[in-house]
Amino acid sequence: MTFLITEPADAKATLLLAPGAGAPATSAWMEAISALLAGAGIRVLRFDFDYMAARQRSGSRRPPPKAEALVAEYEAAIDRAETLGLSGRLFIGGKSLGGRVASLAAQCAFDRGRVAGLVCLGYPFHPPKQPEKLRTAHLVDLTCPSLIVQGVRDPFGGPSEVAGYGLSDAIRVHWARDGDHDLAPRRSSGATLDGNLAEAVQEIVRFTGELAQS
Repeated sequence: MTFLITEPADAKATLLLAPGAGAPATSAWMEAISALLAGAGIRVLRFDFDYMAARQRSGSRRPPPKAEALVAEYEAAIDRAETLGLSGRLFIGGKSLGGRVASLAAQCAFDRGRVAGLVCLGYPFHPPKQPEKLRTAHLVDLTCPSLIVQGVRDPFGGPSEVAGYGLSDAIRVHWARDGDHDLAPRRSSGATLDGNLAEAVQEIVRFTGELAQS
C-alpha cells in the first residue's frame, strides 16, 4: 500500500484519508483539502482502495465493492500508518465512500487505542433519492469521537433528515453553507467552495486539536 503524504514540518496530528467511490486519492478535490489541512498543521496520508488502483491501471469502470468488503483494507492502511513512526495522534476518515468505510472501522480501532477520532467529508447517509436505505445503524452507538462535514444540499443526507437519525452524541456535524456532496455551493447563494473548504478545515483543526490534547 502506497500513501500520498502531504506533510507540514510540525504536524500535531495525522489524518488518514480514503477517497470517494468515483475518484482517486489524486483527484483535484482530495489534493485541495489535503493542501489546506497541511497548511493548517495536519499531516494527511491519502490512499486508494485496491479497486480504484486497479481502475487506474486498466481504465475499467467497474463499480466498487460494498463498503463492508473494504473495511479490511482500511484496517491494513491503519497498520501501515502505524509503522511510519509519525508524530501526533492518528485520525481516520475519508470522502463519501472512504469516510463510510472508515466509520465502519473506527469503533474497533478507537477501542484499541489506535486512533483518536473519525472525520467524514460528505457522509453517504443513504443513496440519492432513496432515503429509506439508511447507512446509519453503526452510527447510533458509536463512541469514537467523530466529525462529519456535510453540505446542506447533499443528496446523500441533508439537515432535516440527519436530525432524525438519532446519531450518537459522539458525532458532531458541521453543515457547509449551500454545499452539495463536494461541499460546493451555488453561485447564487453567496457562498464559495473555497470558503466552505476553509471552514471545513477550521472545524477539523478544532476537532483534532481538542482530542490531541486529551
